[in-house]
Amino acid sequence: MIKKYLGQNFLKNKKILDEIVRIGEVSKEDTVLEVGPGHGELTELLAKMAKKVIAVEKDKDLIPLLREKFSSNKRVKIIHEDILEFENLKLQITNYKIVANIPYYITSRFLRTYLSDTRCRPLMIVLTVQYEVAKRISAKPPDMNLLALSAQAYGKVEFVRKVSRGNFSPAPKVDSAIIKISEISDKFFRKNRVKEKKFFEILRQAFQQKRKMLRHSLSPKFDFKELRSRTSENFGTKRPEELSLEDWVKLSESIEIRPR
Repeated sequence: MIKKYLGQNFLKNKKILDEIVRIGEVSKEDTVLEVGPGHGELTELLAKMAKKVIAVEKDKDLIPLLREKFSSNKRVKIIHEDILEFENLKLQITNYKIVANIPYYITSRFLRTYLSDTRCRPLMIVLTVQYEVAKRISAKPPDMNLLALSAQAYGKVEFVRKVSRGNFSPAPKVDSAIIKISEISDKFFRKNRVKEKKFFEILRQAFQQKRKMLRHSLSPKFDFKELRSRTSENFGTKRPEELSLEDWVKLSESIEIRPR
């Protein structure tokens, strides 16, 4: 029985499933984390290519089906857990990839967790997500958003292709898309000597009032200093959607947190 509250829309098109595995560059050297395996269609293809597949499923009613299907395959491990609450996983696997058709309602929180948490940061992420969310994640100025900046700060984000709703069972109300995030690391912060906590504190403050110019949305919490770069624009008159990652680095250098 389909459980809508768990976001269950199962991708059935084998050509697209094959394409997802190919985009993930899955090889016999890889450990792959799959989130929300459903009936195991993608799991089966991943198991043919990977060294190990860890499939984490929240729906207890799907666990017997999955365990029976892969009972003779030692490369597949089925785990009954909520991926967002599964703390032990973060301590058990390293040097792995995430390849999944995730429940769409967890996308933002899932990406924030698995990109920023050093205990569970993967080498690569390939996901099927809602089309509009995929466009948001891969956005560029002047259409940036908090999710895009958060993802792009940790890796190279690619919008791969659109996937129409008819390829799922049951068909969702919206189309989907495949995204790929590679080269995942904290190199951006180390290279630019930016503190992650301060960087995201500035972003969150700015996007809480994204229609305002930055000098208004940031001024209650931050003090502007003179920008260090002579070629810098006047960021105070910009809105957050207009700034690139590089602009946010310059901006973070130019402001200080007001003492409480």
